[in-house]
This record gives sequence, C-alpha cells and structure tokens, in this order.
Amino acid sequence: MRTAPGASDIELVVLFLALLTALLVAAPVISLMLIALQPAPEVWSHLIAYVLPRAVSDTALLIAGVGTLTLLIGTSTAWLVSSHDFPGRTALIWLLPLPLSVPTYLSAYVYVDLFEPLGLVHRTLSLMMPAAQAVQWLPQMRSLPGAMLLLAAVLYPYVYLSARAVFQAQGTDAIEAARTLGAGRFTILRRVVLPMARPALAVGVALAALETLNDIGASEYLGVRTLTVSVFNTWLNRGSLAGAAQLSLVLLGFAALLIAIERFGRRSASVELSAESPRLRSRTRLHGLKGGLATAACLLPPLFGFVLPATYLLGESLRRSLSIGIDPALWRDALHTVTLAALATLIALGLGLIVVLATRWREARTTRAAMAVAQLGYTLPGLVLALGLLTPVLVIDGTVANIFRSFGYPSPGLILMSTGGAVVAAYVIRFLAVPTGLLKAGFDRIPRDYDDSARAAGAGRLTTLWKIDLPLLRPALVGAAILVFVDCLKELPATLLLRPLNVETLSTSIYQYASRGSFEDGALAALIIVAASIPPVIWLTRFSDLPE
Repeated sequence: MRTAPGASDIELVVLFLALLTALLVAAPVISLMLIALQPAPEVWSHLIAYVLPRAVSDTALLIAGVGTLTLLIGTSTAWLVSSHDFPGRTALIWLLPLPLSVPTYLSAYVYVDLFEPLGLVHRTLSLMMPAAQAVQWLPQMRSLPGAMLLLAAVLYPYVYLSARAVFQAQGTDAIEAARTLGAGRFTILRRVVLPMARPALAVGVALAALETLNDIGASEYLGVRTLTVSVFNTWLNRGSLAGAAQLSLVLLGFAALLIAIERFGRRSASVELSAESPRLRSRTRLHGLKGGLATAACLLPPLFGFVLPATYLLGESLRRSLSIGIDPALWRDALHTVTLAALATLIALGLGLIVVLATRWREARTTRAAMAVAQLGYTLPGLVLALGLLTPVLVIDGTVANIFRSFGYPSPGLILMSTGGAVVAAYVIRFLAVPTGLLKAGFDRIPRDYDDSARAAGAGRLTTLWKIDLPLLRPALVGAAILVFVDCLKELPATLLLRPLNVETLSTSIYQYASRGSFEDGALAALIIVAASIPPVIWLTRFSDLPE
C-alpha cells in the first residue's frame, strides 16, 4: 500500500499531542503528590483527633447507602419497564432517566427549602394541626440518611440506563430453559437475569458512587462531613494547602477503591447477547392491582428526583420574576457559564479526537496508555482536581509573566487565573473521558478498509479524516459536545475554587444564594441548568433502548 506524503510526520505530531494530553490529565495528581510531601503536623494532629474519623466514616456510609439505594431503584425500575407492560410504561421510559438533569446540590437546596420549618410542607401541615406539632412531622433532611435519599433520588438513572440496555439485549435461551425447569418470575430474575447483568450494574453503581464522592454542595449543605467537605475546609478555612493535599490523597484512595470494586464486580463476566432474540422475552402484561403497583413503583423515583424539584424551581422562578423581576446579574452569570463551558467543550473535543486518532493510527502500548490516562479525569473529584491544578496554573502564569518582563514589557498578571483559563482546564481534564469514549466507539464502527482505500488512492491522513471519518463521526461529535457542555454547566467544586475573583457562574451563584439562606432567589438560575440538562438526558435514553 502506498504511503501518502508526510503521513508519518502527521502521525508523530498527533502522537506527541496525545502524550501531552495524557500529561495534562496526570499533572494535577502529580502536583497533588508533590504538595502532599510538605509537612503539616499541626494540621494533622487536629485532623486525626477531630476530623478524619468522622469524615472517613461519613464518606464510607454515604457511598454505601447511595450505592445500595441506586442499585435497588435502578435495577427494579429497569426490570419492570423491560419485562412488563403496564399503564404509563411508555411515558415512564422517558421520565425515569430525567433526575440526571438535576445536579445533586440543587436537589439538596430544594428539599431543605421545602421541608424546613416555615417551608411549604410545614405551612401546609400547619393548616391541619398546630405549627409546633407540624414541625415534628417534618423529615430531617440535614442528616446522613437524608443525604443518602436525596443523592440516590438523583443518581439512580446511572444504574437504570445501564441495566435497561442489558435487560433488553439479553438472549432468551437461558430464561426459557429456566422456565421449562419450573422457575418462577423472581427466581429467574435472581438466578439468571441479574447475574448476566452484573457488569452493567457494577458500572452504573460505580458511576453513582463517583458522583457521590465528587459532591460537595449537597453534602456540605446537609451537614454531612465527607472527605470532600473536609478537604474544602482544610484548604480554605484552616489555610493549609499541604494538609488539604494529604487529605485529597485519602479521597483519591476512595476513588481507586471504587474503581477496584467496579472491576471486581465485572470479573469473569461473559454476557452473550443474542442478535436473533435481542429482547429479554416477550413482555408480561400486568393488569389491575399489579399494573397499578408497577406504575407507582416506576413513577415514585422520577417524581422525587425530577418532577418535584423542577416544579418547585419553576414556581419560585415565576413568583420571583413576576414580583421583583429578573436580576440583571443572571444574564452576566449565564454569559460567564456559557463562555467557559463552550471553550472547554471545544478543547475537550479536539483533545479527545487527537487521543483516539493516535490510537487508531498507531496501535501501540504508548498510545493505549495515553488513552487510558486521558480517561482517568472523570475519576478525579472536582475539588481534588482544583487543588492539584492550582500549582501548575500558578507556575505557568509566573513563567509567562517572567517572559514578558524579560522583553521589557509589564507583567500581564495571572493570565490563567484571572481569565478563567484554570476553570476551562479543570473542565477539560474532568470531562475528557466523555469525547474520548464516544469518539472511540464511533471509530470502532468505521471499517479500517475505508481508510486503507483512501490511502491507496493517495489521500493523506488529514484528507481521509476530513472527507471520510469526520462525516461518519458527526453523531458521536454532537453527542459528546452536548454532554460535555452540560456537565460543565453543572460542575460546582472546581468552578467554585478556580473561578476568577468577582466572577460568578450559574452554579456558583446558586451556591452563594444557598449559603446565605436565600436559595429561592437563585431559582431561575437553577431552572436554567435543569432545563439545559434535559435534552442530553433524553439523548442518552436513546442508547438504552432497542426498537420497540
């Protein structure tokens, strides 16, 4: 096969950029380790005595609780809609994933506002009983059990989407054999269906657990002292960067443990999907009481995870807008949010494409390692990422300032920190796994014969990419862009700590309102985030469904 002129040079450039991208993702962790080498004995004596025991305990309990609840809710609802017909099933298929459009911190703010004394629920109960007695009926949302329930109500779709995709695609041979041997519906579920779905369930629970570990807004607001909250307090309140870095390594240990558990959950699992019989089986029609119970079981999770928060935000937004108008600062914050998210999305798409191209053009251990490292950013909690990025960003800003001064120009100041470049870098590193994964899946569907034929005709690598690959990759590119953009809109911890002074985004503005005890003033900003997140969730739902 004839080699196009200059193809090897292009491959080397792409390989170099892919390795540079992997280094970008690894830089925060390397920086964190170097910072953690600095001694902080005065901080650690306090942490060990008063902070670490409860932080480790609360983190472990919160992750275990959220993981268990998301597994139960996500698996049961996925099984019901995949294996049964009942009233409202078609609408519920689209409604069940929608809680993913509500960030965890928004869910916490909404429910605390609803159930606190003098809140809407308390005022409603006070119409039927004395106000003092009504307080006793209010659930305690600011607690560890409250945090488990709230986070699970938002995060269960990770398990639901994974489980539903597998339940639909499982072959029927094993199930029919079990039925022939006299096994009942629940025996088949426990002994056949769930073991075959174990890899997908492990992935879904791991994603929910990683999101729980990343959360800071909900945990802090609900009074749960997780490791993430402890890192935040150690860094900002106690002023110890080294202590925060050392705590962050403990947090990363939790993330590594979650990934190890997820891999263990997928061990020795071989799931054979049948192309001839892609459905679990013909769906069983549920009538009467059974149908009503199935509808209720599938309606309650999205009701509490999406419908109630969205309705509350809509009502508060309309009430505030009609009474006092729309705060002009909202449009400024929205502009900041869209600008940062758009820049991060473009860069993440470009770097993701480079990493995948390097692997496709030069299949080697080096390129595979670069892709593996590039996809690790999502496992980094946003707070840890911000802490690890701080030193590299300041080093780059200092270097640029020195270069300007060496040529006789005045120092431009902290360019990355003052322009939002640090926030964009955090977004890119954290969400780079999304375009990398989707583009790799897109390339896997493009036969290599297309590239070989173009090369044989004399087309170079870039020509082949532009004329053949990119048009075929358009759905993956669009999907990745949507998902990254919305993830950037919702990201709170990294934005909160790396944004320029006096610059607010929608998420940090909501956080500030909630910190002052006036979350309802930020209801419209919260509603914008939720509304922007709904289309990507619906887009994701398509991938969990086979044709009806």
